[in-house]
Amino acid sequence: MAFVGTLFATLIAFPLAFLAARTITASRPVNWLMKRFFDVIRSVDMLIWALFFTRGFGPGPIPGIAAILFTDTGALGKVYAEAIENIDDRQREGVRSVGASGGAVNRYGVVPQVLPVFVSQSLYFWESNTRSATIIGAVGAGGIGLKLLETMGTNSDWDKVAYMVLLILFVVFLFDSISNVIRQRLIGTTSH
Repeated sequence: MAFVGTLFATLIAFPLAFLAARTITASRPVNWLMKRFFDVIRSVDMLIWALFFTRGFGPGPIPGIAAILFTDTGALGKVYAEAIENIDDRQREGVRSVGASGGAVNRYGVVPQVLPVFVSQSLYFWESNTRSATIIGAVGAGGIGLKLLETMGTNSDWDKVAYMVLLILFVVFLFDSISNVIRQRLIGTTSH
């Protein structure tokens, strides 16, 4: 749930952030509408989205993925748009000065500047969503969170509960390590 939801949110937020960024899209109404769209979908907590989608789709991973997708699209879109608005405009002007199209200006003058921020933020959200997926699962979205809640409900299988908690900790640690390796290879940063 965490991986798929974060991946789809990243893919949706990336182009929408260019529409929300004042420095890229000259239309103020479009900027305003995109920023309000990001505000609306991120203002509803992920757990509330999960309850809403569980009611609509039934139990399983789809409500969890949708909850992560909605919340992260809003949050990542906002962060991405702010990153785009804070770029050094000299690179855009340099690409524009050789007669490049608007798409090429964004591709070669904007994306290289914001890509490290985009990758870092998406990886951070993936790590965070890995932890959140347990809670989302407990409200009916499936996964280990639902199994943990069911096992705790019996009030007799505490060895299984301990095993699941250790498994969750291991998965979070593993995803954090994978995220750090990816971040180091892609953007050359070090993380603790």
